[in-house]
Amino acid sequence: MEHAQENEPIMGTDEMLQAQLELCHHSLAYVKSMALRAAIDLGIPEAIQSGGGAATLSDLAGNTGIHPTKLSNLRRLLRVLTTSGILATDEPGDGEAAVYKLTPVSRLLVGAGDSSRNITPLVGVIVNPLVVTAHFSMSEWFTDERAAGVSLFEVAHGCTRREKMKQDPADGALFNAGMVADSRIIMDALLRHAGELLRGVSSLVDVGGGHGAVSVAIARSLPHVRCTVLDLPHVVAGAPPDDKVKFVAGDMFEHIPAADALLLKWILHCWKDEECVKILRRCKEAIPARDAGGKVIIIDIVVGSGSQEPISKEMQVLWDLYIMYVDGVEREEHEWSKIFTEAGFSDYKIIPVLGFRSIIEVYP
Repeated sequence: MEHAQENEPIMGTDEMLQAQLELCHHSLAYVKSMALRAAIDLGIPEAIQSGGGAATLSDLAGNTGIHPTKLSNLRRLLRVLTTSGILATDEPGDGEAAVYKLTPVSRLLVGAGDSSRNITPLVGVIVNPLVVTAHFSMSEWFTDERAAGVSLFEVAHGCTRREKMKQDPADGALFNAGMVADSRIIMDALLRHAGELLRGVSSLVDVGGGHGAVSVAIARSLPHVRCTVLDLPHVVAGAPPDDKVKFVAGDMFEHIPAADALLLKWILHCWKDEECVKILRRCKEAIPARDAGGKVIIIDIVVGSGSQEPISKEMQVLWDLYIMYVDGVEREEHEWSKIFTEAGFSDYKIIPVLGFRSIIEVYP
């Protein structure tokens, strides 16, 4: 042991300082999330947008109700937001005030005049104090035998995520709004491939489709496709009525209405393998044979697929750890293949066209 220590590489001063920099940077990553959440809660992106796309520090303070004594603190918040690329700023000249502008990232927080592209509710779902608190229980969850059969969320809050949403209608409404916002933002990309994905399909069931944002978009773009949304009774009860989509209350573990194709967007990543196999077996029962056009369309992460840019690769593994709070999991291709085979499907195709997520076509 002493010999190993003697031969252990000794870090030079520069290397040690660089390592400290990186370690502190990782440790403070949560501050970026908190800054983003604060900007949304204060209405900073909307204030910039309403000011014609540009605003000074005093403009933002006046238009968001920030107390005058907090002006220097606001500047510090904006410095984090601009350094991280959420906002942009012009370099001011002598005696001129800095002007803050939106970037492609923050335009998704205002919709840039198109509310269908406003993804603010999804940020609210991700940077949710309930979820953040759950992740602080991670070490306990890993090591405490009493937590072996429960999720991170249960360790922190004493109930499951679904139970909490049923107990707190406002929390449930925020979650559903986040899912709708996400569905709207990916629909342009999805519909570009819909002609091929839904070729020959006359009926589709959106399994666990919440308030039906995806189904509504498909029904309006492809009116010949009859769209049905299946979800739990309390979710369906809160869905806005739409004459192009039928809502059905039910349990995907028990029965899925028959259709040519089924869609599961961000559903299977919430469940362990055995539950996924059960869901997919119900799916297989609901669709016709492959030569008759039957298929299941899954929108989810395939870890390792798609862009190999560092931000995309990191996003996939971060989301995998994030979804662990409900005992969820993001899967690599071989893990997807395993559950497809166990559920009785014959083949699949991965189409990595949705940013950090993919479309997966699964065939009976």
